[in-house]
Amino acid sequence: MSRVSGLFLAGLLLLGGSGVPEAANLPRASAATIGGETSIPYGWADFCGRRPEECSQPVLPARDVKLTAAVWKTLDRINRGVNAAIEPVSNLDHWGTILDHWDYPTDGKGDCKIFALQKRKLLLNAGFPRQALLMTIVKDLDGAGHAILTVATDRGDFILDNLTDDIRPWTATGYRFLKRQSQEDPNVWVAIGAPNQISARDAPAQ
Repeated sequence: MSRVSGLFLAGLLLLGGSGVPEAANLPRASAATIGGETSIPYGWADFCGRRPEECSQPVLPARDVKLTAAVWKTLDRINRGVNAAIEPVSNLDHWGTILDHWDYPTDGKGDCKIFALQKRKLLLNAGFPRQALLMTIVKDLDGAGHAILTVATDRGDFILDNLTDDIRPWTATGYRFLKRQSQEDPNVWVAIGAPNQISARDAPAQ
């Protein structure tokens, strides 16, 4: 078992049911307003060049995750487990380059992109649909570029972030959203509207 996998599993055992709401108290968010196609991040294109099997994927219809207490528990455990398992280190210190480098935490270290990619991978392994797990680029509270994972659900879009163990609605992060993967095609990136814009994907509260 790798160091990262061992730390991740240990983290899950320690966390138990932390942060998991009852089914009747599941949170609700809005769905982000998606614009037209935009530029593909250099890091994703480079990642695909090194790991073509990760990106040679068919185009599929958009699909959201049905948010249940069990789904939320899985999201919570993976978000916390990955945050605990990876040692934060800057792209420059880690790879010795200012070019954006996306990869999995093969040495247990990484910056925000590595955290987000690992969460995406583990959720895919857990059976989540690829179309609902979207690498996302934002400007953080200091105006710096930052990568997070958006999970599109039938109760809105939620964010898994290495800067917090709390899973938050996309509108509650304080970030300025720039772009994310298309739900249909992970190799197409689309612009994201401001948080006060509501998508037609939103449904009234049940």
